[in-house]
Amino acid sequence: MSKNGIHKANIAVEFFERYLTHTSGTYARQPFKLLAFQERIIRDLFGTLKPDGYRRYNTAYIEIPKKNGKSELCAGIALAGLIVDEEPGAQIYSAATTKDQAGIVFRAAAQMVRQHPVLNEMCSIVDSTKTIYLKKEPSSYYRAISGNAAFQDGINPHMVIFDELHRQTPRELWDVFRYGNPMRKQPLLVAITTAGVIGESPICEEQHEYARRILSGLYSDPSYYPCIYGLDQNEDWTVEGEPAKGRRQATGWYKANPALGYFIPIDRIRQEFKEALEVPTVQNSFRRFRLNQWVGQTTRFIPMEDWKNCGAPFDYNELAGQDCFAGLDLSTTRDLTAFVLIFPKKDEVFVLPQIFLPGDELHERSKADNVPYDLWAAQGLIHITPGKQVDYGFIRKTVNDLGRLYNIREVSYDRWNSHSLVKELEGDGFRMSPIGQGYQSMNAPTAELLALVRGGKLRHGGHPVLSWMADCMTVKQDPAGNIKPEKPDRMKNKKRIDGIAATINALSLLIAHGPETVSIYETEGLSWF
Repeated sequence: MSKNGIHKANIAVEFFERYLTHTSGTYARQPFKLLAFQERIIRDLFGTLKPDGYRRYNTAYIEIPKKNGKSELCAGIALAGLIVDEEPGAQIYSAATTKDQAGIVFRAAAQMVRQHPVLNEMCSIVDSTKTIYLKKEPSSYYRAISGNAAFQDGINPHMVIFDELHRQTPRELWDVFRYGNPMRKQPLLVAITTAGVIGESPICEEQHEYARRILSGLYSDPSYYPCIYGLDQNEDWTVEGEPAKGRRQATGWYKANPALGYFIPIDRIRQEFKEALEVPTVQNSFRRFRLNQWVGQTTRFIPMEDWKNCGAPFDYNELAGQDCFAGLDLSTTRDLTAFVLIFPKKDEVFVLPQIFLPGDELHERSKADNVPYDLWAAQGLIHITPGKQVDYGFIRKTVNDLGRLYNIREVSYDRWNSHSLVKELEGDGFRMSPIGQGYQSMNAPTAELLALVRGGKLRHGGHPVLSWMADCMTVKQDPAGNIKPEKPDRMKNKKRIDGIAATINALSLLIAHGPETVSIYETEGLSWF
């Protein structure tokens, strides 16, 4: 770093530590004393110069786990770009996928300004537009925007902070910022993010890979600043490790979390780790958000030991006349269809699955798939419908028969795969409720299924077909950590989850109806075999 670079780096560090304060938590209103890793980032970004004296880096990719002070560091960098750089007509933006996420960095920056009398005198804050203006030069401002905002291409940003890039799927906003500053002498685009989900975070995955190759020496790009805190994909995520000391580098969790022991208590990470050891979906989230390891889209979902513990038999006849909810998972014409009833009793849920399969070529299908459909049919565990295609009339009759035995309050079905059967059942008097199969609709009932299984509260009676489907089940995870069932491709995969999917559909109704549904058996008991 040149002498001029050291000078500029010192100015930036002094700005943080003299004028900025923390805005929340234990350190609220205390001076922003940079931790070693934060100071290194600030010195590198503001003090690494080209021969002409202007900043060398025009793109920075900083990948760091959650709760390492990322949002406040973003806010400080944005304010430094507005004030320290002294750029005429500076346009500083912080961008995020959603309005809520964009507001996090802005609120931190605005609070920093309000908490220091000098900054408060220099700046004017307009909360309604999430903008901070320099009073002496109103054409210089910092503004927070979201990825779904209508935005003009004719911008000329001096600095952009792109928060949580792993959540940004469309390229438009990223490309506008990436290529929108040809007239600036030292523009800077800073992407700060946690790790994403492989295949679900395209822009972030692209930048992560580019940064990784620069760090490994495969690429050379003097204008690009790569900084990744996290465990490599092959590193053991179960090792706690030790903090850096002297010349010894940090290892394990400390390597991934440079603020561990400062902003993040180690006891909290240990507790989350214990849960991650036992729950597959929590494991993926722990590895992503705590250790910055990129994870795959699909995860094995149900711990089968816990599932087996929910398998004590019970007498379905004791459920006659009781309230229940139903989930319907309609198949393609030659595949499995599932209709599942769930009966809440206090904090337990009893499950009655009905599985349907076309009868023609049953033995051939059993042999080809290596799945004992024919045995299950002989045992009465599967309804065999006549013909080569699923007989929806047969299913309709079965549902109506069940409706005479039990009080089916509502039926949830996949709106995408709906069929004339749905209309016919509505005509029969059933209340039919469509449910989308995206992350927003499926996250809560899928998580509820896992909670019931792990808590020993999902009473499935050891039903062999449903147990097989539970063992087949995987989930997909979006960049925000939401989950939904991953349905196997029938043409490529012999696994099936139809009964579990129908159970999740039914659980969505249980959640929607709330606490009133969980105490209907206060005076009724169940008889066990």
